[in-house]
Amino acid sequence: MRLEEVQPFAPGPLAQPVPMPDFSHYQTQSGWTASRRAQAQAEARARFERDWQAAQAAEAHRQQQLAAYQREYQQWADTQLADVRRHNAGVVAITDGVRRQDPDSVVEYFTAALYASTAWPEGFPRQVAAAYDPAARQLVLDWELPAYSVVPEVKAVRYLSGADQDKETFRPVGQRRALYREVLAQCMLLVLHELFAADELGALESVTLNGFVDGHDPTTGRPGQIFLATVMASRSSFRDLHLAQVDAGSCLADALRGQLSARPDQLTPVRPSRRPQDVGNRVVAHGSDEEPDLFAMDPIAFENLVADLFRAMGMQAVTTQRSNDGGVDVDALDPTPIRGGKIVVQVKRYRNTVPPTAVRDLYGTVQDAGANKGVLVTTSGFGPGSHTFANGKPLELISGPELVDLLHRHGLRGRLGDGGRQVPAQPTPSVPDTRLPDDYNVLGMSWTGSVALDVCALVCRGNRVLSDDHFVFFNNPQTPDGSVRALPATAPDKAAICVSFDGLPDEADRFVLVAAIDPEVNPDADLSGFTDARIRLLDPGLAELGQLEVSDGRPRETALVLGSFRRRSNGDWDFVLGGKGYSGGLEELVQDFGIEVE
Repeated sequence: MRLEEVQPFAPGPLAQPVPMPDFSHYQTQSGWTASRRAQAQAEARARFERDWQAAQAAEAHRQQQLAAYQREYQQWADTQLADVRRHNAGVVAITDGVRRQDPDSVVEYFTAALYASTAWPEGFPRQVAAAYDPAARQLVLDWELPAYSVVPEVKAVRYLSGADQDKETFRPVGQRRALYREVLAQCMLLVLHELFAADELGALESVTLNGFVDGHDPTTGRPGQIFLATVMASRSSFRDLHLAQVDAGSCLADALRGQLSARPDQLTPVRPSRRPQDVGNRVVAHGSDEEPDLFAMDPIAFENLVADLFRAMGMQAVTTQRSNDGGVDVDALDPTPIRGGKIVVQVKRYRNTVPPTAVRDLYGTVQDAGANKGVLVTTSGFGPGSHTFANGKPLELISGPELVDLLHRHGLRGRLGDGGRQVPAQPTPSVPDTRLPDDYNVLGMSWTGSVALDVCALVCRGNRVLSDDHFVFFNNPQTPDGSVRALPATAPDKAAICVSFDGLPDEADRFVLVAAIDPEVNPDADLSGFTDARIRLLDPGLAELGQLEVSDGRPRETALVLGSFRRRSNGDWDFVLGGKGYSGGLEELVQDFGIEVE
């Protein structure tokens, strides 16, 4: 059951009222004559009233946006709560179904118990097919067992310093066979233990369990499931066992009267007593060989798939325990000399863009673990804040489409939803004047020096702006779809732009930030006073996600391209530093991007 809690309302910059002008800042003592002082006072009053009206209009607009965003948040919160309640209702329905001994509910409940277990060694398979016989109150399962290779051929490795070599000691063949039979017997007992321990509602009188491996039948050469163990255990007989003291093989074969292959290393089969398809009800299977939807995959299975990918790429890889994993889902070791080493992997089965905080957390994990590299694998994608933070660090970001491509190139299976290469859906634009875009970032500009600047944005394809309406500046505060807009800045920023990268038009591949001298405030200034500039990338709650350094201004230049975010082929956005300056101000700059200035 999930708690009925949702993230609290966080309006971000919309929570900050527009500052009203103070008339005392407009007072002037200029002029030696009464008439000149009166004229100066009148001009100051006019400027004040003009700025007052503009601030009042901006505040009214902010309040409209805040109210619309509040309504949008409430709709989102209602949806989240409805999802939680649907989930909890499903839990109640399954529990009631188990009480009524409904076959589908019983199978779903107990297979979930097996998948939720943390007792299994990492890398062990979890493929299962199950059916339930309500008349006999018996659960019948086929469960995949690990292959013979799970027992290492090498027993020990010793370093010989004189020869500068590793000396391997091989495990005796008989010992390896005995260990493998022991592993299979323990697996069978663990499945039974997990099932009976989860049966709080008394749905199971007995369990029939068949353990198999995927392989080739040694007598026919055909691929298929080869059964190496089978047992039918009643609740009462299993309850009387003291598992901590038993010999697993003897317990399975003698106490429970099951069968264990005499030579499982040679795939000598046993005959199962009852199979799920013999029950007569619908058989539910998990972990089959069909192309899996990564979005719908069990989280543990997804981590195992990522570990399989790293192994297919020539590395050693194991998944970690579900708890106390230190933020690591897969531990990998690249044996390549010089560039290889320890790799920590985090796995995010997301549909929405991975937040930059996840990339920051991964970097901390890399440092804590003393790893050579960190890899973040997701079914979705990454925004510019993530790529900005990862730039220059031992981090690699793998998006959903890239993951699918890697899986297929290395003989593994996986798809993203029905489309095979699905990317996160674009948000639907709404009336631009009444709401902020979904999943937006705030780009806050700061610099030293007293020069006053207008910070503007252009939505482009290549070096050409999409249209005049896609140039956001003081006379056009937002794009038609609302994906880019100017916002009041909050300290320490002196200017701010709001952008939803997922909401930018499909034809846009470049989002350009520029700055120009304000000719009304500093008519004679140039950009030599524009130094120590940087762009802060903020989330909607104004938490800083990263910083981008910007080139300093140069003498005689009055406009400057600060930098641009460029769309990659996988849909992510990277920041590219600008630096091109213009002596003709904003007019010359925008003409360079295809805007005609009258």
